[in-house]
Amino acid sequence: MTFKPKYVTCSLYFAIASTLALLLSACGGGGGFPPTITGVKPQSLMFGKTATIYLGGKDLRSSLVVESNGACINPSFASNSTTDTLVLNCLVKQAGDFVLTVKSDTGAVVYTGTLTVPNPQVVLVVAEGQVNLGNIVVELDPVAAPITVNNFLNYANNGFYRSTLFHRVISGFMIQGGGFTTGMVKKTGQGAPIVSESKNGLSNVRGSIAMARLDDKDSATSEFYINHVDNLYLDYSAASAGYTVFGKVVQGMEVVDTIAGKATGFFNGYANVPLADVTITGALQVK
Repeated sequence: MTFKPKYVTCSLYFAIASTLALLLSACGGGGGFPPTITGVKPQSLMFGKTATIYLGGKDLRSSLVVESNGACINPSFASNSTTDTLVLNCLVKQAGDFVLTVKSDTGAVVYTGTLTVPNPQVVLVVAEGQVNLGNIVVELDPVAAPITVNNFLNYANNGFYRSTLFHRVISGFMIQGGGFTTGMVKKTGQGAPIVSESKNGLSNVRGSIAMARLDDKDSATSEFYINHVDNLYLDYSAASAGYTVFGKVVQGMEVVDTIAGKATGFFNGYANVPLADVTITGALQVK
């Protein structure tokens, strides 16, 4: 006896296909699998810059929600993201540790972990004429002086400090720069003056970097100085508005000492001007 296969009607075929589709969807087909993050690797995590953070896992999607409590704002996923690797970009607004939380579009927590943003560092490359004097690396404190640090980084990252002078140099006191070019010409393009943060608890000790200003405590723009010795009388006190310290030299104090020892004189009505130009040939944020 032979058996003939039964015909499958169109309606029965579509019913079976629909049932399979539902089963696949429930198991993860068509985006049904819950997203899983198995690893997080920051490629670039620098204060004040756009971060690039790789999220690795399975069934990832751009509908995931990223939270950092304001530490890394305006999060978005790059166009080259895949279901195995999401490329997260966000603007870093906080130094130190912060918690990164990733949630599904339904609010379920997919990942939570702590990332660390180092304090920003800027390298000042200094020359006297054609002779390289070396580099001064300053580490900034955005927790103690957020307004001042953002101001300084804005000038540094926009190239403002390039070709400016250390135009006022006094051994046993400080070296001041960031506002004049060759010939003691005031450089144009400064932003608006910033509010003083001199009450932040940081002190004008040797190697600290602080903002120069006029008599008005809220008049600092681009000019800064590095203390050659402890100058604690420049700190805020009940009797003085003080000067805002916003970081410290972490490498290159010997360069500061070299600059402080340069011969100076009067030039175009300014005192304590190095007889040979001491120029910042570059300022670059490296952390």
